[in-house]
Amino acid sequence: MSVTVKIMERKGSSFLEKIYLFEIFKGMRVTLGHLWRNLCDNSRLYVRHYPEVKPEITPRWRGRHRLTTHEDGTVKCVACFMCQTNCPAKCIMIEAGERMDGKSEKVPVRFDIDLLECIYCGYCVEACPMDAIRMDTGIFSVTSYDRESVFVGIDELLATKGAFDEEEYKKGGA
Repeated sequence: MSVTVKIMERKGSSFLEKIYLFEIFKGMRVTLGHLWRNLCDNSRLYVRHYPEVKPEITPRWRGRHRLTTHEDGTVKCVACFMCQTNCPAKCIMIEAGERMDGKSEKVPVRFDIDLLECIYCGYCVEACPMDAIRMDTGIFSVTSYDRESVFVGIDELLATKGAFDEEEYKKGGA
């Protein structure tokens, strides 16, 4: 079996083409053109008013986590460990305890989420059979100066309220 080889003419044989100087200047011209346009007229910049004007968040947005409760105020979570098992980042830690009110067998004594490890995939929400964990808080920026404040416990998860009403949340497909 014979192989046919096609010989191609090599381009870029001049000195300027070999050192890419002309191409570098063309790229710099585009970059400096954008810089000059933004300096002269910054009304078209997208993030100019960010801290004062928050972006519109849809109900399908996966923000910070929260735990839901029943009408009587008890936690919906039954400590089945489905969210912890399904989490690809392994950022959810649950410790179960015995429940004495007769609603279910277990209740979470400890429910911690490390927000620095979380990749906000939403698998924990999908895995929960009781609809106990949601990501509909509308909190989209999680910033801190220390690691302890982004390690969210059960008290903070229960205190965080949802940003959308129930019908809008269900309609959003979450």
